[in-house]
Formats: sequence, structure tokens, C-alpha cells
Amino acid sequence: MLKIPGRKHLTAVSPLDLAQLRRSPYTWIILLSAFVGSILSGCSPIYVLRAAYEEGKILWRREPIADFLQKPEVVQGTQEKLRLVLAVRDYARDVLKFNVGGSYSSYSYVDRPDLTYIVVAAPKTELRPYTWWFLVVGSMPYKGFFSKEDAQAEIKKLNAEGYDTNLRTSAAFSTLGWFDDPLLFHLLRHDKVLLSEIVFHELFHNTLYVKGAGAFNESSANFIGHRAAIDFFREHFGDGSGEHLRALQLWEDEREFGAFIREVALTLTELYSRDIPRDDKLRLREEVFTAAKAEWMRRIADRPVQRFRGFSQQPLNNAVLMHYVVYLKDFDLFESLYEACGRNLVRTVETLRDAVSKNGEPFEAVRAWLAKHQQDHVAATH
Repeated sequence: MLKIPGRKHLTAVSPLDLAQLRRSPYTWIILLSAFVGSILSGCSPIYVLRAAYEEGKILWRREPIADFLQKPEVVQGTQEKLRLVLAVRDYARDVLKFNVGGSYSSYSYVDRPDLTYIVVAAPKTELRPYTWWFLVVGSMPYKGFFSKEDAQAEIKKLNAEGYDTNLRTSAAFSTLGWFDDPLLFHLLRHDKVLLSEIVFHELFHNTLYVKGAGAFNESSANFIGHRAAIDFFREHFGDGSGEHLRALQLWEDEREFGAFIREVALTLTELYSRDIPRDDKLRLREEVFTAAKAEWMRRIADRPVQRFRGFSQQPLNNAVLMHYVVYLKDFDLFESLYEACGRNLVRTVETLRDAVSKNGEPFEAVRAWLAKHQQDHVAATH
């Protein structure tokens, strides 16, 4: 996803809104090119212009959801999802205290089947991501493209350099508060619970984003997105309602698979650290991949709707695994923080922000906060 830094860095383009874009058909190209160019250091002018053009189209096509709902051709199922998005947005702003701004108050149509194409790469005998460096957001473990051909060209280049690669699509991305992100057409294909989790996830990026910490940003947003959806559906549909139970199940599926990926990652890290020839590492890693897929299938054999069931049929390499590591890292750490905060999500978000505010590695900062919290608790009980 094309992650973009927080609104506080925005200067010349901060007054940009939909009305201004429409007053001049070329203004948005100029401003967005300057905006994208300011953050995509090292990227080609063509990449910058394409990203600016596609983001401009998304902004140009924004329409307030409240107005869109008045159209007679909008079917009931779509109406229900759109109203749900507005309720999720209000909950994120009013209850969870997210920095929502105008995000997800509008709707935008995208005229192609996939919004963005995400490239991930990793060395063949190291379980670490290849990173791209951007001027403001720092190093990133993925790079997003609006053109499949451009993404495939990046894949071809990385393969020629000897890296494992993975290409996937994404139906949403966040501008981290630079612009009021609209709800995109693609997201309406998801059921209400998954749609809500995605919106909470993306809105959390507006609230907390640590420069150069891709895994922390994505895994913390996944955690908060799931926990927020659970609380939202419990409060709006009732404890034990179908929607609440599905939100709980989606989170349990994600936690279970995240823990499994951690096991696989530890096994591969041990293998890659061994003092053996590279060819042996490449041969043995294929055995690890095969065993991992078989073990995962064994574990979920009696659960046909487990969210990550397709893992066992997926071709594996280090880049595929790094995608999972980035998005599913250390969920138990966040759960421990949630418990320490009295299972109060607002307090959990505040604590996360405070823990990482002093710079340093964010996962370690959260661990340090938990260690001190435990020490204080022990001292208070003696």
C-alpha cells in the first residue's frame, strides 16, 4: 500500500479538497505530483506521475456517502453497508478517539478490478524483507503500484537480482490523513464484519504511524482493527449476535495463523543461520515449506471456513512469508497490552502512542512498557 505520512507535514497542499480539485481540471495533477514527489524519494518521475494521476482520480470521483445513499439505483445491500461504514466512522471518532477527519465519509468508484499491486521481496536465504526507502515515511517492506505492468517489471528486476518475490493486490490503502480517504468501490464486496475491520484498520493508520516501522504499523493496525470491530458489533448488535461472533472468529483465525507463521519463521531463521552450503539451505527450505503447508492443513482439517485455509495451496518463498510476518507479527504482545489496559481499547491506543513516542524500536518499546507495568503491579501488591 502506498503509505503516506501524517497530516502535520502537509503545507502547501493542505487546503486541497474536492471542490478545489473540480474548479481546475489540472490543479490536482500539479498538486498531487508535488505531494507524491515529496514523499517518493528515489522513484522515477513516471512512477510519481502515475501515482498522482490515480490518486487524483480517486479524489475527483468522491461523493458524500449521505448523498450517494439518496440515489434510487442503490440496492438495499449496498445501502446497509454504506450506513454501516458511516456508523463505524462515527464510532472510531467518538468512542475510540481516532483521528478520523473526513475519511470514509465519501464514496469513490474505481474503474478496474484491482486497485493496487503490492510487491514484496526477500533474500532467498534470509528471512528479512527487501526494503524501499521513501523520503518521509522511511524504509518500507513493500512497494505499491497502480499498474500491474509496472509491478511485474519491478518483480522481474528483483528476480534478476536473486531475490524471492511476491505480487499481490490490495483493495484499499491509506494516505495517513493527508487526504480524506473515501470508501472505495472494491471494499463493498466484503461482508459487513470484514468491511468494518478494514475501515477501522485504515483509520487507525491516521491515528498512529511510526516512520520506517512497517511491521509494527501493519500488525498493530490489524490488532486494533479486529478489536475495534469486536467492540463495535457487541455494542451495536448485541453480545453473542451473529456479527459479534463472526468478528470474534475472524480475530481468532488471524491470531492462530499469526502464531503458526511465527513457528515457521523461527524454523527458517534457524536453518538460514546454519553454517552449511547455500545450495543445502535452498534444498532444506523447500522441505520446510512443504512440511509447513501439510502441518497447517492438519491443524485446520475440520474447519473449512478458517480464514487462512488457502495457505496450504499457496506456493511459498521467503517473500510470501515476509508478507505474513509484516501483517501478523506479535499479536500476543498486543493482546497482553490490551489485558494490561483492562481490556479497554481507548486506553490501549493511548498506551501504544505513549510507548512508541520516544522513538526506538516500537515492539521493544511496548515490551518495555509491559515490563514496567508488571513491576509496578508487583510493587503495589507488596
